[in-house]
Amino acid sequence: MTKTSISLQDLRRKIYLKAKADKTWRCWGLYVHVCKLETLQWAYQDAKANNGAPGIDGVTFADIDKAGLEEFLKQIQYELVSGTYSPMRNRKRAIPKGPDSFRVLGIACIRDRVVQGALKLVLEPLFEADFQPGSYGYRPKRTAHAAVDLAAQAVVKNKTRVLDLDLKAYFDNVRHDTLLNKVAKRVNDDKVLGLLKLILKASGKRGVPQGGVISPLLSNIYLNEVDKMLERVKQVTRQGRFTYIEYARFADDIVVLVDGFRKWEWLLNAACKRLFEEFEKLDVQVNQDKTRIVDLTQDQTFSFLGFDYRRVKTRRGVWGVQTTPRMKARTALLRRLKDVFRRHRSQPVDRVIHLINPILRGWTNYFRVGNSSRCFGYVKDWVEKKVRRHLMGARKRRGFGWNRWSRAWLYDTLGLFNDYQVRYYQA
Repeated sequence: MTKTSISLQDLRRKIYLKAKADKTWRCWGLYVHVCKLETLQWAYQDAKANNGAPGIDGVTFADIDKAGLEEFLKQIQYELVSGTYSPMRNRKRAIPKGPDSFRVLGIACIRDRVVQGALKLVLEPLFEADFQPGSYGYRPKRTAHAAVDLAAQAVVKNKTRVLDLDLKAYFDNVRHDTLLNKVAKRVNDDKVLGLLKLILKASGKRGVPQGGVISPLLSNIYLNEVDKMLERVKQVTRQGRFTYIEYARFADDIVVLVDGFRKWEWLLNAACKRLFEEFEKLDVQVNQDKTRIVDLTQDQTFSFLGFDYRRVKTRRGVWGVQTTPRMKARTALLRRLKDVFRRHRSQPVDRVIHLINPILRGWTNYFRVGNSSRCFGYVKDWVEKKVRRHLMGARKRRGFGWNRWSRAWLYDTLGLFNDYQVRYYQA
């Protein structure tokens, strides 16, 4: 993430410390900081670092840099200060979520991404002071790997009864009035609330756009009361240093783990009941078909953030946990790679490797925690065979060319991605 300048860092630090010290404090005078060129500049740099496709206006970062970045930002500042700013409609783009399902992204134009980024830079420290320890999604200094590890450590500590929750189209069903009321509890600035309302309405009458710069922050604000409820349950049932319930949430992916001892079965039922009550208040629907209660002592498994969790005996004869990439995640990767090989069948192998290496690097960097070795070995062999078939196809021959090309030549000379080492998570 791009570091902000000292003055903006100081502002964010002061907002965070004040909000942390006083849970009833409402911050005022924020809009002027959203409109500062300094804030807009850093919001632009963050947006550019994330790159992304152009919005509905077709304007790219190259176009903006060519025409003049300073004039571009000054125009945004003028519209914000004069009250004439109006966001454009988001460009809809469907990306595959599974074999028969799609996730619809709302891609804002770069101008609107800068405004959202500036608003996020100012609001984030205010609400970061309120967020709970079990919330990990898109927060500063928090990662998906930390959430994966938290769930794994809970299983090791005998939290073997698991509520595996699935929310139905969460981002599409966020109520704007409820969200604005939650923001208003901390923000005493009508212009900021008005700007946020404009941004929300650009995506429709309901929901926050998946892919929006400010959407992750808003989704965390919306579900923060759910986190608070689970945190209260955790503290009320604590006995000294021992806890009997744990939870982890990454955006709309939630898992609740309860101690497997029979006396705590009531706690699982109570947590389920309270969760459903909180979701009903927010008008968030739970997918009953995919939500389930899992008993890990019965050799059942649950999934969280792309990993499957299973309780297993370790070599020392004690109960541990095995976390492996989901078969669905592996299948999606191979399908994506297969599409690259198919579309570039007539291209030189260097070109193909140039395209697949970033895909492999990103996928393995995410899944290289836990017990991914066997899955990585399968992927590595599969990719190597596809490269060999590509090389043989260019010579109009069949087979894999085992004797023609050594494994070392593929990795050392061609530069095929070869970093499949598992690195255990370190906090």
